[in-house]
Amino acid sequence: QVQLVESGGGLVQAGGSLRLSCAASGRSFSGYGMGWFRQAPGKEREFVAAISWSGGSIYYADSVKGRFTISRDSAKNTVHLQMNSLNPEDTAVYYCAARAIPAVTSTRDSYDYWGQGTQVTVSS
Repeated sequence: QVQLVESGGGLVQAGGSLRLSCAASGRSFSGYGMGWFRQAPGKEREFVAAISWSGGSIYYADSVKGRFTISRDSAKNTVHLQMNSLNPEDTAVYYCAARAIPAVTSTRDSYDYWGQGTQVTVSS
């Protein structure tokens, strides 16, 4: 059984930082691309960032470029999302996702596995 478990969410003031982590288990994720998505109340789940299996390709949504950094430790099957300069518009449930293809993509339907999500709330 494949499991993705997110952690690191919480409440932070505008301008603050949080670091999300995603731990993958249940199988080898060798060759898997990983991504982060988020969903705010009343909105569709949207792409945030993605990283290839090798870590050599990284892609960000324009709304987070320059503020968020995605990274991965393939040996430990973990992915991180460092979020800086947070603003209230970043408030959402953040989801980790994995796809059985090494390349990056922002397409939600291309991901095969999803975590349960972690809440991020940014107060003004």
